[in-house]
Amino acid sequence: MTASRAALLEVARRGAEAAAAAILKIYATPFEVRRKADQSPVTLADEEAERLIVAVLEQAAPDIPVVAEEQVAASGLPATLASRYWLVDPLDGTRGFVDHSDEFSVNIGLIEDGWPVLGVIGVPTQHLIYAAAGPGTATRQRAGGKPEKIAARFAPANPIVLSSRLHGVSRRVTAYLDGVPGAVHRPMGSAVKFCLIAEGSADHYPRYGETCEWDTAAGQAILEAAGGSVATIDGARLGYGKPGYRNPAFVARGRT
Repeated sequence: MTASRAALLEVARRGAEAAAAAILKIYATPFEVRRKADQSPVTLADEEAERLIVAVLEQAAPDIPVVAEEQVAASGLPATLASRYWLVDPLDGTRGFVDHSDEFSVNIGLIEDGWPVLGVIGVPTQHLIYAAAGPGTATRQRAGGKPEKIAARFAPANPIVLSSRLHGVSRRVTAYLDGVPGAVHRPMGSAVKFCLIAEGSADHYPRYGETCEWDTAAGQAILEAAGGSVATIDGARLGYGKPGYRNPAFVARGRT
Protein backbone atom coordinates (compact mmCIF):
# COMPACT_ATOMS: atom_id res chain seq x y z
CA MET A 1 0.00 0.00 0.00
CA THR A 2 1.32 3.45 -0.89
CA ALA A 3 2.16 5.54 2.15
CA SER A 4 0.25 8.76 2.72
CA ARG A 5 1.98 12.11 2.41
CA ALA A 6 1.64 12.60 6.15
CA ALA A 7 3.43 9.30 6.77
CA LEU A 8 6.10 10.16 4.20
CA LEU A 9 6.60 13.55 5.86
CA GLU A 10 7.48 11.82 9.11
CA VAL A 11 9.86 9.50 7.26
CA ALA A 12 11.61 12.49 5.69
CA ARG A 13 11.73 14.21 9.08
CA ARG A 14 13.46 11.16 10.60
CA GLY A 15 15.94 11.14 7.74
CA ALA A 16 16.72 14.83 8.19
CA GLU A 17 17.18 14.45 11.96
CA ALA A 18 19.56 11.50 11.53
CA ALA A 19 21.53 13.41 8.91
CA ALA A 20 21.72 16.56 11.06
CA ALA A 21 23.11 14.60 14.01
CA ALA A 22 25.78 13.01 11.81
CA ILE A 23 26.69 16.35 10.23
CA LEU A 24 27.14 18.06 13.62
CA LYS A 25 29.36 15.24 14.85
CA ILE A 26 31.67 15.63 11.84
CA TYR A 27 31.44 19.45 12.04
CA ALA A 28 33.13 19.30 15.43
CA THR A 29 36.14 17.36 14.07
CA PRO A 30 39.03 18.21 11.70
CA PHE A 31 37.40 16.91 8.49
CA GLU A 32 38.91 16.49 5.02
CA VAL A 33 37.61 18.50 2.06
CA ARG A 34 37.79 16.88 -1.38
CA ARG A 35 36.74 18.11 -4.83
CA LYS A 36 34.17 16.53 -7.10
CA ALA A 37 34.50 16.48 -10.90
CA ASP A 38 32.83 19.90 -11.10
CA GLN A 39 35.33 21.22 -8.51
CA SER A 40 32.64 21.73 -5.86
CA PRO A 41 33.66 20.62 -2.36
CA VAL A 42 32.52 17.38 -0.75
CA THR A 43 33.16 16.04 2.76
CA LEU A 44 32.46 12.96 4.82
CA ALA A 45 29.45 14.85 6.20
CA ASP A 46 27.85 15.05 2.74
CA GLU A 47 28.35 11.33 2.18
CA GLU A 48 27.36 10.10 5.64
CA ALA A 49 24.25 12.32 5.71
CA GLU A 50 23.17 11.04 2.30
CA ARG A 51 23.75 7.41 3.30
CA LEU A 52 21.54 7.81 6.35
CA ILE A 53 18.77 9.65 4.49
CA VAL A 54 18.66 7.20 1.60
CA ALA A 55 18.55 4.24 4.00
CA VAL A 56 15.60 5.73 5.91
CA LEU A 57 13.67 6.62 2.74
CA GLU A 58 14.28 3.31 0.99
CA GLN A 59 13.37 1.24 4.04
CA ALA A 60 10.07 3.09 4.58
CA ALA A 61 9.07 3.56 0.93
CA PRO A 62 11.02 1.15 -1.30
CA ASP A 63 8.70 1.91 -4.24
CA ILE A 64 9.78 5.58 -4.42
CA PRO A 65 13.13 6.17 -6.18
CA VAL A 66 15.66 8.49 -4.54
CA VAL A 67 17.65 11.00 -6.58
CA ALA A 68 20.43 12.22 -4.27
CA GLU A 69 23.23 14.67 -5.02
CA GLU A 70 26.25 12.56 -4.13
CA GLN A 71 24.86 9.45 -5.84
CA VAL A 72 24.35 11.53 -8.98
CA ALA A 73 27.91 12.87 -8.73
CA ALA A 74 29.24 9.32 -8.49
CA SER A 75 26.95 7.45 -10.88
CA GLY A 76 25.13 9.99 -13.04
CA LEU A 77 21.48 10.91 -13.37
CA PRO A 78 18.73 8.26 -13.49
CA ALA A 79 18.08 6.86 -16.96
CA THR A 80 14.34 7.32 -16.61
CA LEU A 81 12.14 9.81 -14.78
CA ALA A 82 9.62 8.38 -12.32
CA SER A 83 6.27 10.08 -11.72
CA ARG A 84 7.05 10.14 -7.98
CA TYR A 85 10.54 10.44 -6.54
CA TRP A 86 12.59 11.92 -3.74
CA LEU A 87 15.12 14.70 -4.30
CA VAL A 88 17.84 14.82 -1.65
CA ASP A 89 20.60 17.32 -0.98
CA PRO A 90 22.17 15.87 2.16
CA LEU A 91 24.28 18.96 2.92
CA ASP A 92 23.18 22.06 1.05
CA GLY A 93 25.77 24.79 1.50
CA THR A 94 28.84 22.58 1.79
CA ARG A 95 31.04 25.67 1.42
CA GLY A 96 29.33 27.17 4.47
CA PHE A 97 29.98 23.91 6.32
CA VAL A 98 33.65 24.00 5.31
CA ASP A 99 33.98 27.66 6.33
CA HIS A 100 32.13 27.04 9.63
CA SER A 101 29.64 29.78 8.76
CA ASP A 102 26.73 27.67 10.08
CA GLU A 103 24.81 28.39 6.84
CA PHE A 104 24.01 24.87 5.67
CA SER A 105 20.97 22.62 5.63
CA VAL A 106 19.60 19.14 4.94
CA ASN A 107 17.03 19.10 2.10
CA ILE A 108 14.55 16.31 1.37
CA GLY A 109 11.77 16.91 -1.16
CA LEU A 110 9.14 14.69 -2.77
CA ILE A 111 8.09 15.24 -6.39
CA GLU A 112 4.81 14.02 -7.85
CA ASP A 113 4.00 14.49 -11.53
CA GLY A 114 6.55 17.27 -11.86
CA TRP A 115 5.66 19.29 -8.74
CA PRO A 116 7.08 19.45 -5.19
CA VAL A 117 4.42 18.16 -2.79
CA LEU A 118 6.40 17.58 0.39
CA GLY A 119 9.53 19.06 1.88
CA VAL A 120 11.71 18.83 4.96
CA ILE A 121 14.67 21.11 5.65
CA GLY A 122 16.87 20.59 8.66
CA VAL A 123 19.11 23.37 9.99
CA PRO A 124 21.64 21.41 12.05
CA THR A 125 23.37 24.25 13.90
CA GLN A 126 20.02 25.70 15.00
CA HIS A 127 18.48 22.29 15.81
CA LEU A 128 15.50 23.24 13.62
CA ILE A 129 13.32 21.25 11.26
CA TYR A 130 11.01 22.93 8.74
CA ALA A 131 8.43 20.68 7.11
CA ALA A 132 5.31 20.73 4.94
CA ALA A 133 3.13 18.43 2.85
CA GLY A 134 0.48 20.62 1.23
CA PRO A 135 -1.26 23.97 1.67
CA GLY A 136 -1.44 25.20 5.26
CA THR A 137 0.80 22.47 6.68
CA ALA A 138 4.12 24.35 6.96
CA THR A 139 5.75 24.04 10.38
CA ARG A 140 8.95 24.85 12.23
CA GLN A 141 10.11 22.57 15.05
CA ARG A 142 12.99 22.93 17.50
CA ALA A 143 14.65 19.85 18.94
CA GLY A 144 12.52 18.49 21.76
CA GLY A 145 9.63 20.82 20.94
CA LYS A 146 6.36 20.54 19.07
CA PRO A 147 5.85 21.68 15.46
CA GLU A 148 4.69 25.31 15.23
CA LYS A 149 2.63 26.52 12.28
CA ILE A 150 4.35 29.07 10.09
CA ALA A 151 3.09 31.30 7.27
CA ALA A 152 4.62 33.66 4.74
CA ARG A 153 3.78 37.34 5.11
CA PHE A 154 2.80 40.18 2.81
CA ALA A 155 5.89 42.28 2.27
CA PRO A 156 6.28 45.17 4.75
CA ALA A 157 7.47 48.69 3.92
CA ASN A 158 11.08 47.54 4.09
CA PRO A 159 11.04 44.05 2.60
CA ILE A 160 13.98 41.74 3.28
CA VAL A 161 15.57 40.45 0.08
CA LEU A 162 17.82 37.41 0.45
CA SER A 163 20.47 36.37 -2.05
CA SER A 164 23.20 33.78 -2.40
CA ARG A 165 26.25 34.67 -0.34
CA LEU A 166 28.42 32.38 -2.46
CA HIS A 167 27.52 34.05 -5.77
CA GLY A 168 27.86 37.60 -4.46
CA VAL A 169 25.90 40.67 -5.52
CA SER A 170 25.61 40.32 -9.29
CA ARG A 171 24.33 42.92 -11.70
CA ARG A 172 20.98 41.14 -11.82
CA VAL A 173 20.66 40.99 -8.03
CA THR A 174 21.46 44.70 -7.89
CA ALA A 175 18.79 45.41 -10.51
CA TYR A 176 16.29 43.33 -8.52
CA LEU A 177 17.06 45.24 -5.34
CA ASP A 178 16.64 48.53 -7.22
CA GLY A 179 13.15 47.38 -8.20
CA VAL A 180 12.03 46.71 -4.60
CA PRO A 181 11.39 50.03 -2.79
CA GLY A 182 12.91 50.08 0.70
CA ALA A 183 14.63 46.72 0.24
CA VAL A 184 16.93 45.45 2.99
CA HIS A 185 19.50 43.10 1.50
CA ARG A 186 20.76 40.00 3.33
CA PRO A 187 23.16 37.61 1.58
CA MET A 188 23.21 34.11 3.08
CA GLY A 189 23.87 30.50 2.18
CA SER A 190 21.77 27.36 1.69
CA ALA A 191 18.08 26.59 1.25
CA VAL A 192 17.32 28.11 4.65
CA LYS A 193 16.40 31.21 2.60
CA PHE A 194 13.16 29.52 1.56
CA CYS A 195 12.39 28.77 5.20
CA LEU A 196 12.88 32.36 6.32
CA ILE A 197 10.37 33.53 3.73
CA ALA A 198 7.99 30.71 4.71
CA GLU A 199 8.07 31.76 8.37
CA GLY A 200 7.58 35.45 7.59
CA SER A 201 11.12 36.58 8.47
CA ALA A 202 12.01 37.59 4.89
CA ASP A 203 10.20 38.41 1.67
CA HIS A 204 12.14 37.81 -1.56
CA TYR A 205 14.86 35.48 -2.84
CA PRO A 206 15.92 36.07 -6.45
CA ARG A 207 18.30 33.40 -7.76
CA TYR A 208 20.05 33.81 -11.09
CA GLY A 209 22.97 31.41 -10.74
CA GLU A 210 22.55 27.75 -11.66
CA THR A 211 20.87 25.44 -9.16
CA CYS A 212 19.89 21.78 -9.25
CA GLU A 213 16.41 20.52 -8.48
CA TRP A 214 17.55 18.94 -5.21
CA ASP A 215 18.64 22.41 -4.08
CA THR A 216 15.11 23.81 -4.32
CA ALA A 217 12.48 21.04 -4.10
CA ALA A 218 12.14 20.90 -0.31
CA GLY A 219 12.26 24.67 0.08
CA GLN A 220 9.66 25.22 -2.61
CA ALA A 221 7.29 22.68 -1.04
CA ILE A 222 7.62 24.40 2.34
CA LEU A 223 7.28 27.94 1.00
CA GLU A 224 4.27 27.15 -1.17
CA ALA A 225 2.59 25.38 1.76
CA ALA A 226 3.15 28.57 3.78
CA GLY A 227 1.42 30.74 1.17
CA GLY A 228 4.44 31.88 -0.82
CA SER A 229 5.58 31.10 -4.35
CA VAL A 230 8.57 30.07 -6.43
CA ALA A 231 8.41 31.12 -10.08
CA THR A 232 10.69 31.43 -13.07
CA ILE A 233 11.55 34.87 -14.39
CA ASP A 234 8.61 34.70 -16.81
CA GLY A 235 6.22 34.03 -13.92
CA ALA A 236 5.63 30.28 -14.36
CA ARG A 237 5.63 28.03 -11.29
CA LEU A 238 8.98 26.25 -11.00
CA GLY A 239 8.50 22.64 -12.08
CA TYR A 240 10.62 19.48 -11.83
CA GLY A 241 11.97 16.73 -14.04
CA LYS A 242 13.76 19.20 -16.33
CA PRO A 243 16.73 18.17 -18.51
CA GLY A 244 19.73 17.48 -16.32
CA TYR A 245 17.63 18.28 -13.23
CA ARG A 246 18.75 21.92 -13.66
CA ASN A 247 16.73 24.98 -12.70
CA PRO A 248 16.45 28.22 -14.63
CA ALA A 249 16.61 31.56 -12.82
CA PHE A 250 13.75 31.95 -10.33
CA VAL A 251 12.33 34.21 -7.65
CA ALA A 252 10.92 32.95 -4.33
CA ARG A 253 8.47 35.31 -2.63
CA GLY A 254 6.14 35.52 0.33
CA ARG A 255 2.47 36.40 -0.08
CA THR A 256 1.54 38.76 -2.90
